[in-house]
Amino acid sequence: MIKSAQFLLGCVLSLSLLIGSVAYGENLYNSDTYRALASDRRAYRVGDVLTVLVLESSSASAAAGTNTDKGNDVGIKFSSPNSQKDYALGIDENFDGGGKIARTGKLLAQISVAVKSINTNGDFNITGNQDIEINGEKQTINIEGRVRPIDVDEKNTVLSTKIANAKITYVGNGVLADSQHKGWLSRIITLLGLL
Repeated sequence: MIKSAQFLLGCVLSLSLLIGSVAYGENLYNSDTYRALASDRRAYRVGDVLTVLVLESSSASAAAGTNTDKGNDVGIKFSSPNSQKDYALGIDENFDGGGKIARTGKLLAQISVAVKSINTNGDFNITGNQDIEINGEKQTINIEGRVRPIDVDEKNTVLSTKIANAKITYVGNGVLADSQHKGWLSRIITLLGLL
């Protein structure tokens, strides 16, 4: 009986300690960061990151041609009883010229960008850049524009062709990029019209 009294006393004491102390807890729910367990992981707020698949291809060409033909003939005839002389002068001018310009470019890349702000209609303003350096060649890709949330797929990616007001720049620096520019002497000769 003493053991059951001690057990009962221990239970009463433990219960009184639990009831007597006040426990405070914070709410674990935060409406700004709440996401349902079954929701996807698409970007939806400022600071979220999404991936842009850059698939850009451009080509331009122009051709011009010119053909001109011009001819003038002048003739003089002299007659005398002893002889008859004909003199003729003819001038012909022909010109045939043409030119063609063709340029193509293709850019394939995958870059992560951040949502910088959200417009009143729900569109995301995004911006991001990526620096890559390979064998001393530094390449930089910058992307900026506006994305509709509906264009972001379930993998949290968007095609660059779906970005409104897109500004995509691709710049390279290094030996290869430098070799594509004329040297200073060639530029001076061209400027003077010698070439």
